[in-house]
Formats: sequence, C-alpha cells, structure tokens
Amino acid sequence: MKKKLLSSPPPPGHYSAACPEPRPPHGAPSAIGGPAQGAEWRRRRPLSLLPFLSLRDYGFCMAALLLFCLGSLFYQLNGGPPHFLLDLRHYLGNSTYLDDHGPPPRKVLPFPSQVVYNRVGKCGSRTVVLLLRILSERHGFNLVTSDIHNKTRLTKNEQMELIKNISTAEQPYLFTRHVHFLNFSRFGGDQPVYINIIRDPINRFLSNYFFRRFGDWRGEQNHMIRTPSMRQEERYLDINVCILENYPECSNPRLFYIIPYFCGQHPRCREPGEWALERAKVNVNENFLLVGILEELEDVLLLLERFLPHYFKDVLSIYKNPEHRKLGNLTVTVKKTVPSQESLQILYQRMRYEYEFYYYVKEQFHLLKRKFGLRSSASNSFPRPEFVIPSPLETEEPGAEDEEQDDEKWLEDIYRR
Repeated sequence: MKKKLLSSPPPPGHYSAACPEPRPPHGAPSAIGGPAQGAEWRRRRPLSLLPFLSLRDYGFCMAALLLFCLGSLFYQLNGGPPHFLLDLRHYLGNSTYLDDHGPPPRKVLPFPSQVVYNRVGKCGSRTVVLLLRILSERHGFNLVTSDIHNKTRLTKNEQMELIKNISTAEQPYLFTRHVHFLNFSRFGGDQPVYINIIRDPINRFLSNYFFRRFGDWRGEQNHMIRTPSMRQEERYLDINVCILENYPECSNPRLFYIIPYFCGQHPRCREPGEWALERAKVNVNENFLLVGILEELEDVLLLLERFLPHYFKDVLSIYKNPEHRKLGNLTVTVKKTVPSQESLQILYQRMRYEYEFYYYVKEQFHLLKRKFGLRSSASNSFPRPEFVIPSPLETEEPGAEDEEQDDEKWLEDIYRR
C-alpha cells in the first residue's frame, strides 16, 4: 500500500506565481502578519511622481506647456508682442516697452476740425492773426474772430452762449479771441484743440503799458480809440514812478495777467497764487496742443505747421516774406523805455507766479523742440531770475550764421522722421 506523500506547507510569506497572495484591502490588517505587517506592505508600495494628479490633469498641464512654447516661438519670430498687448499697455499707461521699441509717432496728427487760439494780449497775437487771414484764404478753413477785445472774464451764461456760437460754426474752423480758457466739456460740448503763445512777463507788461499810451507804428491816433478817457498826466506817467509808488496799473492783481488765460474762468484763477498756477499747468498739459514762446516765434510757426498742416501749411514762408514783414513791423509798440534795475526787481517779485509759469512753458516747449530735432539758442535760454532780471526789450536777432541756416532742411528732417 502506497503511502500518500504530503508536502509540507510553504513557509509563511512564500507564494507561488500561480497563486499570488491576495492583497488586503486598504487600511485592513493582514490576516497573517497583523497590523504591523500591513504597514510594512504599505511602505514597500511604489510611489508615483505626481500622486495628486489624475491623467486628465497631467494632459492639461502638457497642453498648457505646449501652448506656452508655441506662443514664445511666435513672439520671437514676429519681433515682439501682439499689437493688442501693446495697445493695452499704452492704454494702461505703464508700458516701458513702447518707450524704447514702439513705432515712431505719426507724421501728422489726426485732423482736428475745431481749433481755438485764445490769444494772450501783447504776445504777438496780431502778427499771428495777420498770418491766419492769409492762411484761411489759402487753405479754406473758417477763421472765426471776435470784435470784443476787452472782455476776457465771462459769466456762466456768457460762457454758455459763446461756446454755443463757437461750436455751431462751420467746420473746420479756427476761433480766436482774447478770452480766458473755456471748458467746453463742462457745458456738454466737444473740447477743441487749444493753441497759444506767451512771452517774458515783464516784456509783455511793458509792451502793454506803452501801447495803451502811445499805440504802435500804424499811427499814434489809434491809442486814443483804445484809451480815450486816459488823462494826460496818466498817459505820460513815468514807468518807474508807476512801479515804485505802487500805482494800480503796475501792481497786482493787474500784473497777474498770463496765468488766467490758461487757468480758466473760475474766480480763483484771477487771484495770484499757487492754486491758479497749478491749474494753469494742468490745462496746458491736458488741453493745449502747443503753447509757444514769442521769443522763438519761427520755431513756434514751424511746429504749428508740423502739427496742424491743414491750417498752417506754408506759414513759415509767408512769415518770412518781406511784404508780410512790413505789415508785422507796423504793430510794434512805440516809445518804449527800459525801467531802472530797482523797478525791474520789484516787478519780478510781484510777478513771480507769472515767471514760474513762463519758465515751465518754456521748458516744455524746448523739450518738444528737441523731440523734433530743433535746436534752442543758448542766448535765448535765460536762467530763472533771482536777483538779476533779463534786460527787457532785448529781442535776440538771428546772426549771420543763423540766417544762413537752411530752415527748409529742418522741415524736411521733421517730415522724414
């Protein structure tokens, strides 16, 4: 009788390939080894690289990485970011890319159909108006002028009426009048493009002082029309007496003259002080296309021709025409005299806000000239006066070297940019 051979059971933990050991459920103790052996099994479990990502999440990350690589390649092949991003950065106002890599500015600004020249008195405005009359006939724009010369401050109703009359003028128009800045948008109108010209405040004051008394080269009789009620003793009042003895005409608030043209119609704009000064600066930056300096009138005309060719094309050649020069010379004030240094010092102290505004505008104007390749004469760049005032009535005439400078080449250089 054959004995049945019984194989001995395998040692614990050993299983054949045909019969794999069943794995205990997650967290359940092993039937053989108990909890300790289950923990040991968990320690030996192979770990995945990203155990918290599913297959779908992993695919999404790979797709995002691929899009990033393709976008980077597209960026480099096209030489920069999409135009939409550039426009967005420009809109937000914090772009540093455009400062160095942006496209050059357009040669001609979008054609404005509404321009206002609220000319400051005794700052070359009659010379410019003579030019505008010629230009309006040549280029076909509507030159709207006003016969009112002595009303610069308006009531609210007067502002509304004037803005309504201006806005309904046939376009394109250029409106000109001695009037303080008008805020069209305050009354629901479209804000026009503003331009203006100023000059050294003391020179402007002296020109006005003697013009009111003696007129200009067109004939001394015209001063009688402007100041018929002026008494003879007042007409021949010495300028130094007027300043040193503090006559109303030679003291504030009458000396606070230029800033209100840029500050506006608010009552505080007529009070010499920081409030009116700062408001005038803001309006220059936000509402004026160009504020030029009379001492550099040819450069002012050149930039106006550059910015507003539909109005000012050929203005420089007209201005340099000998026939126009004869007309311009007739508007020069006669019998002007230079006050003493003491009087000039007093005038400067009384006009310190006017001078701060003048030098602010002058710096902005010179910065604009440099952007368009125009040089500024060092002789015209006076330092800010502290104790020494630049001698008034001194007009820097171009020397022989400057006269030979080819201004047409300057214009060509500008349009080539």
